[in-house]
Amino acid sequence: MSEILTYSNNRKSGVKVFVADNYEDLSVKAAAVMADVIKADPKCILGLATGTSPIGLYNELIRMNQENAISFADVKTYNLDEYYPLAAENDQSYRYFMNEHLFNHVNINIANTHVLNGLAEDWQKECTDYDLEIEKAGGIDIQLLGIGNNGHIGFNEPGRDFIRGTHRVELTESTITANSRLFNSIDEVPRAALTMGVGNIMAAKKVLLIANGPKKAQAIKDTLEGEITPYCQASLLQLHPDVTFVIDKEAAALLTEYKPL
Repeated sequence: MSEILTYSNNRKSGVKVFVADNYEDLSVKAAAVMADVIKADPKCILGLATGTSPIGLYNELIRMNQENAISFADVKTYNLDEYYPLAAENDQSYRYFMNEHLFNHVNINIANTHVLNGLAEDWQKECTDYDLEIEKAGGIDIQLLGIGNNGHIGFNEPGRDFIRGTHRVELTESTITANSRLFNSIDEVPRAALTMGVGNIMAAKKVLLIANGPKKAQAIKDTLEGEITPYCQASLLQLHPDVTFVIDKEAAALLTEYKPL
């Protein structure tokens, strides 16, 4: 059974919000935040995410790498999640996504890139070993996140609890439907995934969350201005000591209490 994460409801002031005019500006700003971490520590540990939101950010990092502004030579990466069961060679796997959208285009040692095994025979051991690997590496310096329409981060779906470590999760119908746009049909979308828990995410030294478009507006409002609840998993980020939100105007449209920088 996965360990349940407990938390305090005393909110900290480590949240910064940047609102960009459009997706291109969002991607440039978010890439700059991540590039600063790489420049400060060329041997840093990056926590990476997939989906459509970070593609522009990855394109910017590729450009900076090709222009010798940053180097991935000594960087290590750990991805948030992977569909289960799904082979790494499948063009919808997150390993395939990362190779196509970042790893194949920068000077990273592929042996230093880590994605959960979507075909692990013993998924519990896979999850435990993944947590131990991250701990042994020294922990994640910056964790990149997108956000689901229902407020999920990684594949931590709304529910009764916050889960600390990497674990298996059954995907909700709303997530399956949202992700079906990337498959030939909804029937091809896996019904489960392996994902870092919110405890893994909260343990990162810095968190960077990006979101764009009107479909993310309610999730962003609930995350930043709602109560801290496992029914919006991203709301726990209110307690992180160093979290940066880079969102566009459409995603920020419902914010009322939070004053963006």
